[in-house]
Amino acid sequence: MALEEAIDEYTQDGTVDLKGNPVLRSKRGGWKACWFVVVYEVFERMAYYGISSNLVIYLTNKLHQGTVTSANNVTNWVGTIWITPILGAYIADAHLGRYWTFIIACIIYLSGMTLLTLSVSLNSLKPPPCNEVIVGNCKKASTLQLAVFYGALYTLAVGTGGTKPNISTIGADQFDEFNPKEKGHKLSFFNWWMFSIFFGTLFANTVLVYVQDNVGWTLGYGLPTLGLAISIAIFVAGTPFYRHKVPTGSPFTRMSRVVVAAIRKWRVTIPNDIKELYELDLEEYAKKGKYRIDSTPTMSLLTKASVKTGSTNPWMLCTVTQVEETKQMLRMIPILVATFVPSTMVAQINTLFVKQGTTLDRAIGSFKIPPASLAGFVTISMLISVVLYDRFFVRIMQKWTKNPRGITLLQRMGIGLVIHILIMTVASLTERYRLSVAKKHGLVENGGQVPLTIFILLPQFVLMGTADAFLEVAKIEFFYDQAPESMKSLGTSYSMTTLGIGNFLSSFLLSTVSHITKEHGHQGWILNDLNASHLDYYYAFFAVLNFLNFIFFLVVIKYYVYKAEVSDSIKVLTEELKGMTEIRD
Repeated sequence: MALEEAIDEYTQDGTVDLKGNPVLRSKRGGWKACWFVVVYEVFERMAYYGISSNLVIYLTNKLHQGTVTSANNVTNWVGTIWITPILGAYIADAHLGRYWTFIIACIIYLSGMTLLTLSVSLNSLKPPPCNEVIVGNCKKASTLQLAVFYGALYTLAVGTGGTKPNISTIGADQFDEFNPKEKGHKLSFFNWWMFSIFFGTLFANTVLVYVQDNVGWTLGYGLPTLGLAISIAIFVAGTPFYRHKVPTGSPFTRMSRVVVAAIRKWRVTIPNDIKELYELDLEEYAKKGKYRIDSTPTMSLLTKASVKTGSTNPWMLCTVTQVEETKQMLRMIPILVATFVPSTMVAQINTLFVKQGTTLDRAIGSFKIPPASLAGFVTISMLISVVLYDRFFVRIMQKWTKNPRGITLLQRMGIGLVIHILIMTVASLTERYRLSVAKKHGLVENGGQVPLTIFILLPQFVLMGTADAFLEVAKIEFFYDQAPESMKSLGTSYSMTTLGIGNFLSSFLLSTVSHITKEHGHQGWILNDLNASHLDYYYAFFAVLNFLNFIFFLVVIKYYVYKAEVSDSIKVLTEELKGMTEIRD
């Protein structure tokens, strides 16, 4: 009876306060704590997108870089932003824990933002103004100016490496996986967390972008820096209400041990009775607030790591739980690969899509729309789509599928992939029309403004937001949900990594296609003058690439096995521990 009361009073997922004491469900966690995380994310996204959304314009107009160079510098930086979370996840899971990793990373992040604001403010840290239409005729930035600017950008990137993989995980940790009511709340958490992201993004893509284009870059970058400082203060204010997961050691070390042990014992025969495999007692896991995972028949080579051969060396013998954790992380890699191509499409929003906008008529009366502001329609579309999805689509599909999520996470991702094919098809057709109008008005050679409203680009931005509501939300939830309990930060970093690789892939494809299409005296598809370019061909190439990627996705999901619901085992855990207690009594 005492055990049942304790399980009901304290959280069952091993969460503690900062001093390591078990936490009462009524005192910490839940939406009471999550609101600080959600509000933080609004301000932080305002800061990040306040820089990234209009960065290609700053590189072009202020640092005088060409189309390919500026676009690649943006995607290389954004790629780094999304790759560094691997390091942040490692530090959180293995050493400092999510909270302290996050706090330290915030200090680095804020330092980078402050230095970046100084670099765009001081005349000595940027080249002189230039009004030439062709930026190649303008004076380039000096080595020192570039060093300060990119030093600030990449300091900022290091900081986000510690914040990005941990903030969403900290939020999800506030809900006990073993409590039915709290688990139900967590199903909606990722949708509303994405809602907060895009709400902050909307402010950045409208207000901040307008300030940067029409008031000045000092205020345009100073406001995001101030917003980041406010967001950090808000997060720290919620400290008394947070639940924390204790660091469980390096996930990379545990996974490496399994792989090495399996290879060293590749000739060993797996026993027919899985109970003969090496595993700790259930009580050992319960004491540490961890979870034991039963052996599965998939990836049998790795199972050999838990076959007993007489050695207790951790690089020769691993527990079944260690093996299954490794399997779960490796099992997700094909899905991860399938998200690289759509992540490359997302990279076009703040690069080539914005560049297209600069060639079009942006006037509404006396007001001129900043090209980067169209990204706000991605945000608006995504916000509307998430609400409609969460409030209507899920409820309708629940009646048909009996799935609490309406459809599976992989099905949701698949719908997003299909939309990406449509996006690049629409983008290609729109660009073909823009080029035909430019040719008709003799604007191919002089790079003049095409007499078409910038809103002809609206469909590709709106569709991108709809795709995000399906693919990006599902991707974050999928990698968190399917990661082992002790590797949640690493699992979350998977969803970040795909965006990083997607941006690097964008840089590679843009440079490669630009180079190849210029060979043998040809004009090339991507030039500084977009009116003389062929972005329509480039976007058509992307549409084909998305279609091939979708076929690959269908193949890999056919063989994917979802992780068993660990929360279902809480009943077994309770009964077994109760039995042990009765035996002792």
